[in-house]
Formats: sequence, C-alpha cells, structure tokens
Amino acid sequence: MHAPLIVISLALIAPAVGAQTAEQSQARLQSTYVYQSKPAFNSPYSGPRSLGGERERSYTFTGTAFLGTRAWQGGELYLDAEAIRGLPLSEVSGLGGLTNGELQKVAGPQMKLYVPRVFVRQTFMLGGEKETVESDINQLGGSVDSHRLVITVGKLGITDLFTKNEYAGDPRTQFLNWSFLTYGAFDYAADLRGYSWGAALEYDVRQWSVRAARFEQPKTPNSMALDHRLFSTYGDQFELERRHEVGGLAGKLQFLAYRNVATMASYADALAAAQGGTPDLGSVRRSQSKVGAGVALEQALATDVGLFARLSRHDGKTETYAFSDIDSSFTAGALLKGARWARANDSIGIALARNAISTTHREYLAAGGSTFFLGDGRLNYRPEEIFESFYSLAVTRRVFVSADWQHIRNPGYNADRGPARIASLRLHVEF
Repeated sequence: MHAPLIVISLALIAPAVGAQTAEQSQARLQSTYVYQSKPAFNSPYSGPRSLGGERERSYTFTGTAFLGTRAWQGGELYLDAEAIRGLPLSEVSGLGGLTNGELQKVAGPQMKLYVPRVFVRQTFMLGGEKETVESDINQLGGSVDSHRLVITVGKLGITDLFTKNEYAGDPRTQFLNWSFLTYGAFDYAADLRGYSWGAALEYDVRQWSVRAARFEQPKTPNSMALDHRLFSTYGDQFELERRHEVGGLAGKLQFLAYRNVATMASYADALAAAQGGTPDLGSVRRSQSKVGAGVALEQALATDVGLFARLSRHDGKTETYAFSDIDSSFTAGALLKGARWARANDSIGIALARNAISTTHREYLAAGGSTFFLGDGRLNYRPEEIFESFYSLAVTRRVFVSADWQHIRNPGYNADRGPARIASLRLHVEF
C-alpha cells in the first residue's frame, strides 16, 4: 500500500524531459492508485452476480514501465511491463458499466507482474505534407508524411489502435467508468486484462484514416488464455475516421464495425435448453459469430473545452465474450481544462451513459440466468443510466489527484435495485 507514495517521491525529483522532434528511444513510467467507496443501497434481493447492496470499498494500484526505440528505417519496437494489485467491488459484477477501468486488469490483492504490450510498428512514408507526432506513451515523437501506411504486429490492446478519443478513453486520467473507455457495445477481442495478439493495418491520407485488424479471442469468455487459431477463432474490426476543423477547432468522426467468431453461447439456446428451469450459458456454447457497430464524434469547442459522443450496438444474440454486458449504448460528455481559472493542467469532466441489453438477454437474466458480470436471480428491466463527474488537480506537472463521483440508476439493468453511488479518489503519477 506504500507503492503510490514511493512513485510520487520519484516523480517529484525526476528531471523534466521535453518532447523531442525526432525521438530515437523513450523510457516512461506511470503509477495509478484508485480508491472507491460504495455506500449501501436499496437491494430487496440479489443473485450470484449482483452488485452487493451493502457498503463496500475497493482499490486498484498499477505501476507501468513503457519502453520504445527506433530499430530501423520506419520501424519502432515497444515493450511495456506492469505490476498490479487490487480489490474490486463485488468481485467485478452487477453492472454493465463497471466503475473502475483499472479493474479489468486486477488479479487480486497480491502484486502481479506481467507484460501487457510487446509489438512492432512499421511506417511506410508515401508523401504529402509533414505532420508532427507528439511524444507520448508508446509513441515516439517526430514527424511523418500525411500520406502513409502503418502496420502494427504483436501484443497490445485493440483500443490502443481503434476508437481513440481525446476526451474519454483513459481511466488513469479521465473518466473511470467502463462505459466511457470505448464504445460500450464494442466486445473487442482480448484476454481478461484487455490485451491480445494480432495484426493491424492503417492507411492515412490527409484528413482520412482507414484501419483494419484481426486479433485473437480468449479460449473461453473473459479468460486469460488466448486461442491462437486466428483462422477459426478471431475478432475482426474495421474503422473509418475523418478529421476536420470547425472555426479552426479540431474534431473528428469515426465509424467502427466488428465481427467476432468464437465458441460462445446464445441466450436463446440457453433458454430453450433449460425447458423452464434456470438457464446456463456454459451448456450450450458452440462456434458462432457476433457483429456490432459504432459511431463517434469528438469536437473542440474552444482551446480548453471539448465534447464527445458515442453510439454503439451489437446483435445482442450471444454472451459477452471479452468486454462488458452492454448490448447497446449511448454516451456523451465534456472535458474542460483549467486555464480559465489559472490552473491550466487541471481538468473537469462530466459525462452520461445509457446502456441497454437485448430482449433475449433480458429474458435470460429474468429467468435466473447468470453471465460473467450479471445475475440478480430475476430482473425488472430498465436501461442502466450512469452519470460521472470528476475534478483532476495537478499537484505538479507529473502528479495528479482526482475526485470522482458516479451515480448509477438501475444497476445491472434492474429497476428493483439501486441507485448505486460510487465515490472515488485517484492518484496518478507519470514521468
């Protein structure tokens, strides 16, 4: 529990390192500690995968080293190493939009070491104007042609490449709830911690980008072991992005489509097999597919104010395989930097999410079935509605303390329970 204080001390004495115009290598560190408290809430009944109605506390701690180097002409190599420990709320269950994006990676209260990313990126310059690439985590600073082809191969998170958003996507500095990490209904291929092996292709020309990728699925839903049979079990995704300016202020539109093929269960099969009893997904798994899509907008309203919105949906026929129990979702929010009150590195975020599940998904839960995340024993269905706000205070250029509040109506899509309220304190250090 002393690890956050040690990392803060190192950050305070670490020398400032500015962005380089042609960065040849990088070594960065981050540490994030999140403490959450959930007061007791109305819970007339609960099931095997309910969010507990009693008062609970939770924490996560991560420490990560990010290494990168230019290995040859146009080629970059990256390796990340991470340590993690934590105690989740209700064993990470009972919600569509779970309350802490770091919880996806938690293995338990004992410190675990693992390698989340090891990949190569090859960029082929095809001409056009030069564009500046800012130095960032897993991104060497420099310049690239506006017309280029980029190939990425290795182990990483699909959201490192797809659905990237300036205002919502990083639980270490922005919104904590899973609903705002990416599209809520993007059941992307990944192991239990959110990473997978695969390959991606990106083609950029001026304000347009096209991306396509195939990544490995886990062998069973929400498990660590990945299935290496990329021609029979896989997750494919395609993204089209167009960047623009409105009154000199940057924005972009994105369209995502994806298709998963894996050994998974359908809710209809589970209900039919139960013959009026309690349905079970584990007894009806077979090879089948899931398709989904999403659209997203982000737009700066001023140099220090930005808005985002995402709308996503998948077919809702099969069980959640690698992300969260959300079949359709709409999210929107805003991020405001603190320059207006002479705190340029501070930020305020406010966002709303409305998550829903399909008709057969509801029927399965109402019949007493459980998924990896949900299972109250019965269900009085209503969409799950989430409000989140935070204030991030920059203690120094490298140390940030955030206070976060989440209000969740109909937790787990159940109008008989809740609302649930989550107060969070986050400490984030980077250098």
